Amino acid sequence: MCRNIRVLHNFEPPATPDEVQAAALQYVRKVSGAAKPSAANQAAFDKAVAAVAAATQELLDALVTTAPPKDREVEAAKAKARAAERYGR
Repeated sequence: MCRNIRVLHNFEPPATPDEVQAAALQYVRKVSGAAKPSAANQAAFDKAVAAVAAATQELLDALVTTAPPKDREVEAAKAKARAAERYGR
């Protein structure tokens, strides 16, 4: 599940709230061991996702770097090339 969490720092344009939310959801799914919580655990699950998303956004807002921002399309192409080499496609 966590392999879907992507680096969100130092991109142009910056990470969107949806990307932060998706990363938080993946993290909580991994930690809880549940892709979809039971009805009894839904409130706790949703609260945890909101807390992780808030902490993630706070972290991204506080991080500083002197490196130039990365281009999402260029990084996606690099990842695709690495995958093709790894899986022989």
